Amino acid sequence: MVGVKLFAGLDTPIIGALHLTPLLGYPGFSGLDSILDTALEDLRAFEAGGVDGIIIENNYDLPHKVSVNPETIAAMTSIGSDIIKRTKLHVGISVLWNDYKAALSIAKVIGAEFVRVPVFVDSVETDFGIIHAEPKNVIDYRRSIDAENVRILADIQVKHAKMLKERPISDSAKEAQRMGADAVIVTGKWTGDAPKVERLIEVKGSTKLPVVIGSGLDCTNAAELLKYADSAIVSTSLKEGSAVDGERNVKPYGVRMDKTKIKKLMAVVSGLRKAHKSAQACEAGQRVE
Repeated sequence: MVGVKLFAGLDTPIIGALHLTPLLGYPGFSGLDSILDTALEDLRAFEAGGVDGIIIENNYDLPHKVSVNPETIAAMTSIGSDIIKRTKLHVGISVLWNDYKAALSIAKVIGAEFVRVPVFVDSVETDFGIIHAEPKNVIDYRRSIDAENVRILADIQVKHAKMLKERPISDSAKEAQRMGADAVIVTGKWTGDAPKVERLIEVKGSTKLPVVIGSGLDCTNAAELLKYADSAIVSTSLKEGSAVDGERNVKPYGVRMDKTKIKKLMAVVSGLRKAHKSAQACEAGQRVE
């Protein structure tokens, strides 16, 4: 918890990943009304638990596509628009696998504040094909649709992927900053896997951008990991139940967010925030009650 602000006035914001159930054209599609109802149920759990923002993601559209079909964009725009009208939380968009044009367009239309771009400066091989980094195109496209107020949270050396050319993660962080990202995301190797502390320290020492933990944060490791990060995106550890063998996303789409788990995590984060404010007050020579 080092004081860099992802959102103005918020110390170490926690962003809940709101995973939509399968959309049009995918196994498990239950109709748009049903998808929205389920999303709103998870939204209410996030709100009651005390998170600061959400990121809407088509996590269960499997197999993922590097660029999604028009029906996915239409569905996410419709559902996202309904969600954003019903919450005061900060809202972002992630379109998997790496459709930054769709994400930025949806964000622009519905008024979302940020997008997640899994591949920004690191070309990778995934189960769904090779994805080449094109940071200039991302920035140019954002400008072309007049969406420069939409922040880009860029993964570096992202999970579920093999780097085409290995390099220190600090180099990826520096390039992401140079190419125009607004924050960098650091993950573990897969869903639910936390990033190593050493990698967070390396990234934090190489960029002035906010550093966001993108996987694996939970009640047991939050105090340690958030010493070296400015924010976190969390979902898997906050869902009901336990991990399911053979489930790519660790837990299936029929599992809902657990309000109690969210509250427990946010209680830990609240304690860290108070400690951080006390430390700042001491450094400033102010009296700490």
